[in-house]
Amino acid sequence: MIELIKSLILGIVEGITEWLPISSTGHLILVDEFLKLDQSDDFKKMFDVVIQLGAIMAVVVIFWHKLWPFGKKDNSHPLKNEGAGAYIKTDIFQMWFKVLAACIPAAVVGLLFDDWIDEHLYNPWTVAIALIVFGIAFIIVENWNKNRKPKVTSIDQLTYKAAFIIGTFQLLAAIFPGTSRSGATIVGALLIGISRTVAAEFTFYLAVPVMFGASLLKLYKFGLDFSGTELAVLAVGMITAFVVSIFVIKFLMDYIKKHDFKVFGWYRIILGALVILYFAIAG
Repeated sequence: MIELIKSLILGIVEGITEWLPISSTGHLILVDEFLKLDQSDDFKKMFDVVIQLGAIMAVVVIFWHKLWPFGKKDNSHPLKNEGAGAYIKTDIFQMWFKVLAACIPAAVVGLLFDDWIDEHLYNPWTVAIALIVFGIAFIIVENWNKNRKPKVTSIDQLTYKAAFIIGTFQLLAAIFPGTSRSGATIVGALLIGISRTVAAEFTFYLAVPVMFGASLLKLYKFGLDFSGTELAVLAVGMITAFVVSIFVIKFLMDYIKKHDFKVFGWYRIILGALVILYFAIAG
């Protein structure tokens, strides 16, 4: 029961931090310092990634009508006017091709260096530095972007080049825990003239294949030989992350219509400084 309560708390942390640009992986690493699951190190490394599948399913549920590329209803860009082609939504297929283009950098690095990154960079010091550096970056980029008019104001205006650039920024989060995948992609998008709303929405879509791929990789390395306790802990974390994510995604989409991301930058800087202070004293 204690392990399930811990998993519930970690699911809440994941559901909140996955979508806000403050780093879910970084927060899970930090929370683990104070709320350790009584499980093997291999399970915990897998858990920190696979729990994000629950959060990803929230994206699928909320944006299903924008993600599913088949159906005749509300098909403004059919492949053909009649027959089977009338059920194919070409605009959604094009969006997915752009998402795949953005996934290439992180996929290559993840496959080649996943174990090395886990061993050398998944620690509180790396998280703290990444929190501070990208917190400062958020404030600088938002100040720079304040009076600029975005060149891209809808998903269908995104080019493959822009998608690939956003994916390159996502690579920073794949390498340095604490960076924030959503934070890195949003910063990259703002820098190349993409509106805050489109940047956030594309980040949600981009998370689907990236996190499914990362989770499958972790599950493959861990194996599917779960004990009953491990399975229950993982299920509770994922379900909790899913429920919390539903509310957080809706909150964020409303928030960014009227506000910028500087508050998250200051939060990152303060949290990073507190982490450094804590581990300097404790160490």
